[in-house]
Amino acid sequence: MVEVKDIEKLFETDGYLRPFEHEIRRRHGVLQDWLSKINQSEGGMEEFSQAYKHYGLHFQPDNSVIAREWAPGAKDVYLTGDFNNWHWESHPFKKLDFGKWELHLPPNEDGSPAIKHMSEIKVIIRNHSGQLLDRLSPWAKYVVQPPKSANQGVNYKQYVWEPPSYERYQRQHPRPARPKSLRIYECHVGIASQEPRVGSYDEFADRIVPRIKRQGYNCIQVMAIMEHAYYASFGYQVTSFYAASSRFGNPEQLKRMIDVAHSHGLFVLLDVVHSHASKNVQDGLNQFDGTNSCFFHDGARGEHSLWDSRLFNYVEYEVLRFLLSNLRWWHDEYNFDGYRFDGVTSMLYHSRGIGEGFSGDYNEYFGLNVDTDALNYLGLANHMLHTLDPKIITIAEDVSGMPTLCRPVSEGGIGFDYRLGMAIPDKWIELLKEQSDDEWDMGNLVHTLTNRRWMESTVAYAESHDQALVGDKTCAFWLMDKEMYTHMSTVSDSSVIIDRGIALHKMIRLITHALGGEAYLNFMGNEFGHPEWLDFPRVGNNDSYHYARRQWNLVDDNLLKYKYLNEFDRAMNEAEERYGWLHSGPAWVSWKHQGDKIIAFERAGLVFVFNFHPQQSFTGYRVGTNWAGTYQAVLSSDDPLFGGHNRIDANCKHPSNPEGYAGRSNFIEVYTPSRTVVVYARVSD
Repeated sequence: MVEVKDIEKLFETDGYLRPFEHEIRRRHGVLQDWLSKINQSEGGMEEFSQAYKHYGLHFQPDNSVIAREWAPGAKDVYLTGDFNNWHWESHPFKKLDFGKWELHLPPNEDGSPAIKHMSEIKVIIRNHSGQLLDRLSPWAKYVVQPPKSANQGVNYKQYVWEPPSYERYQRQHPRPARPKSLRIYECHVGIASQEPRVGSYDEFADRIVPRIKRQGYNCIQVMAIMEHAYYASFGYQVTSFYAASSRFGNPEQLKRMIDVAHSHGLFVLLDVVHSHASKNVQDGLNQFDGTNSCFFHDGARGEHSLWDSRLFNYVEYEVLRFLLSNLRWWHDEYNFDGYRFDGVTSMLYHSRGIGEGFSGDYNEYFGLNVDTDALNYLGLANHMLHTLDPKIITIAEDVSGMPTLCRPVSEGGIGFDYRLGMAIPDKWIELLKEQSDDEWDMGNLVHTLTNRRWMESTVAYAESHDQALVGDKTCAFWLMDKEMYTHMSTVSDSSVIIDRGIALHKMIRLITHALGGEAYLNFMGNEFGHPEWLDFPRVGNNDSYHYARRQWNLVDDNLLKYKYLNEFDRAMNEAEERYGWLHSGPAWVSWKHQGDKIIAFERAGLVFVFNFHPQQSFTGYRVGTNWAGTYQAVLSSDDPLFGGHNRIDANCKHPSNPEGYAGRSNFIEVYTPSRTVVVYARVSD
């Protein structure tokens, strides 16, 4: 039986896992076998996960250049570029064992390197049919799409990134401490511009990072950094895994952006896509060595039919080296502090054709239903990352609810720190789209917000980029729709629709923040109810950038009501920073009354009272609490600063009564206005 150091802790957390002990141990044994193999053959994970120091193009102290590639299906490999006037076959690689190739380029007669910074190069592959195929190196650090005016097509070109020392960005700030409570601002550099164009790393650093800091977030999750040829893919069709997207700037500018974020105390997470890869051949990984396999499975297992992309072969030694080193690369070279792993559910199920419907039956998570090769890769990745840097944060985009996903590898788990609470935004869209708020089921809402695995941390969010994309609507747009065009001015006539929308928008976000998980996420602009949708330039919209931007002018205009939502978002985050409910234990829900539309719960020493009733306000409403003392409102969505009606007296004291109520040992009596949330803190014993 495979030894798993802390497996009993796993069963103490969830006794229903005990019948699957053999499978958990078997999976852990596969991971241990890989670690043993890497230790014996490679000198350990430290060496194995830094393949970027070996593969690709490397300048030596004597100004010679060494190029190395892995192309197991190639007959011959060559390097070409402006350095040799594009003679495809003049510089052949030497074939080594295990599909590896190497080329040494001596310095020029004057001692300068044969290849210069910003030289354009290509790898040429001769397949076994004798055809010569031009490719970009999988290890390319900088690739650029030619401008339309150049009439050179749309395929990306690889440029050598080896700037002189004086042009390289030097970090000025240390990494911030790992947050106890994770408040994530999900963002995209390109659409952060207010103007209808692609934003830049420098603009994001100088204009957007200070906004994020002011809003009380302590972490940014940056999307679409790994180079992707198709802008409208939102970064999920990666073509060059080691290249920072050049449409936003160069690598040094990205390093500066991250350093500026660190100077503001912000953790920086990379949205990493290792679940699949673009099918692009000439400027992607697909068919790099002239075969249909190389980095991917051949045949149907190597194709993702829904995404029209390629699926990695996670049992191939060099593929593991490539992917694990990719994680090290972004951490070591760019100073990212962690990762959100995209498409974890698809990694574990879609590669074998299993759908996304999950009943919660544990048999769905063990046995042949799961792609254990992908699962093993995720375990290796988390083990490597957390060994490298214990402060690293990893988040799984998972809708399956797989047990052990967010438990330590030492327990037989997969090692993620958090998973996304993907059922929560689905519930909000369902409610906003299909029911009026007087029909909302309080019990069902509480169930959705609290239905998560014990001791496996969840990132709660009311909406992310998914809900903002064209074809869907944000919460604000579901709530207020076209009224946002005519009644968001503070001097315009009042609107019942706008009043309702602003009130519910605040309540939706705070109940998600306080009840839905152990971390919180917001997508850029949604904090102030950004109107309309996201739509990247494409053929279907005449390559327009009109919807591929963020209209910061709306929240900056003091005469518009967007400021109310923005201020509430800031106050909500500041309250969490003060009281720390995200890193406290789970909430205790003492009251969920369908008729009154009241939800009340305690967390982190606070009492939260939500009144979702469209018309009814209640005076002297009893709310249970286990903590005796005198309470006072510390946050009210009805505050005029947040566009409220000022029905809560923040100076009013609420002494507890020792009579038991709602299963709690004490109660307080409060005034709870309709469509309002009030948070009470104990100000004296």
